[in-house]
Amino acid sequence: MLILFIRHGRTDWNAARRIQGRTDIPLSADGRAEQAERQVPPTFAAARCLSSPLARARETAELIGSPEPEIAPALIEMDFGDWEGRTHAELMTHDPEAMHAAEARGLDMRPPGGESPREVMDRIVGLLATRDDERIVAVTHKGVIRAGFAAALGWDMTDDLPFRVDWQAGHLFSFQDGELSLVQANLELSR
Repeated sequence: MLILFIRHGRTDWNAARRIQGRTDIPLSADGRAEQAERQVPPTFAAARCLSSPLARARETAELIGSPEPEIAPALIEMDFGDWEGRTHAELMTHDPEAMHAAEARGLDMRPPGGESPREVMDRIVGLLATRDDERIVAVTHKGVIRAGFAAALGWDMTDDLPFRVDWQAGHLFSFQDGELSLVQANLELSR
């Protein structure tokens, strides 16, 4: 199976660098305009589109050509618990020692009241294991796609990825025998 992961468009909280997590923030006007300029590659035009239940992902799916995406709860953003609505800079200013310790846990980092990237990775793999589609477009969130990179590359999230990620691009993965593999990062989605 081939999966094209696409991150939702920008929101006002993205512009303010606020951690959104599961807070249901809609696309901003700029985000809507950007998504209207994107489309899936022709090889995915007939693929089933799955979307996170959050409005910013559903709206992105509609704007890139899937007016009725299948809602997949497993594609919801990571639960950032008490960190939601705050900026990384605020969290670092408030308690830098605790933030450094949390980030050093990589895949097992858990915001207070939230979930870990490892749990996100497990739910993505669990979702894909239940599907028999040849191709899927998955409109989701940065935390979910980062967990996909972790699963595919053995990345423990304690350092940066070995390449720059364009969050306005698509990221193509394959899923076979319970394993996620990266096929191509930064696949252009412009019309």
